[in-house]
Amino acid sequence: MKIRHLTTLALMALSSAAFAQDATRSLVNVEGDVYRWQNNNHFGLVVFTDTGVVVGDPINAQAASWLETEIGKKTDLPVTHLIYSHSHADHASGGEVFEDTAETIAHQNAPDAIVGVKVDRRVADVDSMTVGDKTFEFTYLGAGHGADLMAVVVRPENVAFVVDAMAPRRLPFRDMPGANSDDWTDQVRKVGTLDFDILAPGHGNVGTYDSVAEVVTYMETLRAEVLAGLQAGKSVEDLQDELTFDAYSDWLGFNWRASNIAGVARSLQERGLVD
Repeated sequence: MKIRHLTTLALMALSSAAFAQDATRSLVNVEGDVYRWQNNNHFGLVVFTDTGVVVGDPINAQAASWLETEIGKKTDLPVTHLIYSHSHADHASGGEVFEDTAETIAHQNAPDAIVGVKVDRRVADVDSMTVGDKTFEFTYLGAGHGADLMAVVVRPENVAFVVDAMAPRRLPFRDMPGANSDDWTDQVRKVGTLDFDILAPGHGNVGTYDSVAEVVTYMETLRAEVLAGLQAGKSVEDLQDELTFDAYSDWLGFNWRASNIAGVARSLQERGLVD
């Protein structure tokens, strides 16, 4: 039994190592001293300042360790600040990699510890900090996807780091789990109130400020057509067959079209907005 157990552990370790080797990772310049880093389908933020490095989202421990090495190839300065966009584990795991040198920062709604890492600084709904020659502006996006989701705008580069609420030319995630669709749309509208030029999302492709209006239009159209269909007595399945949204067929996540319809229908029905 002991030998079998050790063999299992060894296989698990080999599997983890293989997974790490297979991960798609990169560190790519966005503008000025602002970079975007990738671990498979997740993206974070890296900002090089004249006093230290600021990281947005650790993603997971293996990815964060890789990032730490990549940062070390570009500067001798340590990671002095770790910003959590929100506390969901798929973006917020691995913070312990930077814990020895970095002050951890999250919105005031975040838990005391995020995936085991204590939050050092809690920011208000509208807040900012200066690190060396860079300014970081924090804006809470309100209820919707998560309870502590905030956007970060880096100046002077005017780059917005926005996670999960939206991405340029990308449908919302599946059926918008854990949120009502109107709140989710309001989060996107909130992004549109910010002053920035370049949008660096936590998923998908880099865009511009104009990307926000495109996503809002999709979500408003989705809601209006689902509501009209439900009020006409159609089922969710009927709507999934009829509402093809062909105009968005080239968007990322278009395979979530049917789930988006189901999520909006659920949200409207749960809140009694159909009758």
